[in-house]
Amino acid sequence: MLTSKSARFSPRVKISKTIDQLISVHHELRMKERFEGSFTQQEAIPEDAIDAAVEVMRTGRLHRYNVADGEVGEVAHLEHEFASVFEAKYCLAVASGGYALATALRTLGVGPGHKVLTNAFTLAPVPGSIVAVGALPVFIGVTENLVIDLEDLAEKACQANVLMLSHMRGHICDMDTLMHICDQNDITVIEDCAHTMGAKWRDRWSGRYGAIGCYSTQTYKHINSGEGGFLITDDAQVMARAIVLSGSYMLYDRHLAGPDPTEFEKIRYETPNISGRMDHLRASILRPQLRRLNAQCEAWTVRYKTLEYGLQDTPGLSLTERPPEETYVGSSIQVLLLDWSPRAVREVIMRCAERGVELKWFGSEEPIGFTSRYDSWTYVPSNLMPKSDRILAGLLDMRIPLTFSIEDCALIARIIREEVCDVYQSTPQVAK
Repeated sequence: MLTSKSARFSPRVKISKTIDQLISVHHELRMKERFEGSFTQQEAIPEDAIDAAVEVMRTGRLHRYNVADGEVGEVAHLEHEFASVFEAKYCLAVASGGYALATALRTLGVGPGHKVLTNAFTLAPVPGSIVAVGALPVFIGVTENLVIDLEDLAEKACQANVLMLSHMRGHICDMDTLMHICDQNDITVIEDCAHTMGAKWRDRWSGRYGAIGCYSTQTYKHINSGEGGFLITDDAQVMARAIVLSGSYMLYDRHLAGPDPTEFEKIRYETPNISGRMDHLRASILRPQLRRLNAQCEAWTVRYKTLEYGLQDTPGLSLTERPPEETYVGSSIQVLLLDWSPRAVREVIMRCAERGVELKWFGSEEPIGFTSRYDSWTYVPSNLMPKSDRILAGLLDMRIPLTFSIEDCALIARIIREEVCDVYQSTPQVAK
């Protein structure tokens, strides 16, 4: 006769318990939400932009200086409109944001043997543009709010007379204090606004504090022509040099947003042609998008705030503080897993990826995709920066395409929150 004890350990009971466990695990997995969208899928080009591009193609006149009698051309119109939007005297449309940065340096006379101050937290085209003109970057640290460290800038200000300021991932520092430091040290500022087209500090546009503002229209930026860029300034001589550098030949008078032709009298003989013009096809695609920029920026920021709200007060995770003086464009979001172990950070990234959420990590030992950091660029000499390294080691970055709905953003926030909480609670050594 079987006792109750032997019954508990019978094969039938064991199988029953195993099935119950499998059902429980299956139910848990089934209940876990998953995001099915794409982090690289942008919105379609607007129909009126497509129509404008088709019209340009029908003419066959794609080169910016190839215009019919009496015709201004798409590029010249775009430059004039961009300058008007961002309240600049002059604007030049070029082939890429990186080309705009290098051209800005050349217009200021930066060349071999010179040093240029710039952010340690940025993307490769920024130091790349400095090296392209033969100069050397001097890296400035990053704060926990992901802006340039102004104390570090003040300490290193004596090392160069140009600062290429990267508003990396759309974070704008205290521009009043930065400009005071630079003015006190006779430093000319170039603003890299690849991530801040449409953003402001106080009531002034990003790109309008420094002597030169540079923008990108690469696919993942705020207006999309695949590749492209802008350079704006109020300095007539800077713009004249930039126009000749871009490959104007002697056709510089065809710029609606250019300086008076008298500004070119000497410059045209001593400035090399380093061709990097924008063409009419890309300009025709960008003009309708520029008219929609404000609406696009508002749409990004709503999505950003949805993610921010969903991630607030997540154990072990911190968000950047956006100061009231900053009007930002939330086209990406960053979170910090500060002082987490690399293994624990990798676990969060892997878990989120399994649920369809792609996070980029600035603490990775090797560059991945578009993501790298100052010590990845071995063509640039650099010293270790422990304060910045601590921040980059825990920095996760996520793109926010406008193809995401508000509901998508709420779902993504829930997924990140759940996985961060789970790893944080299940890993006692997470902060070591």
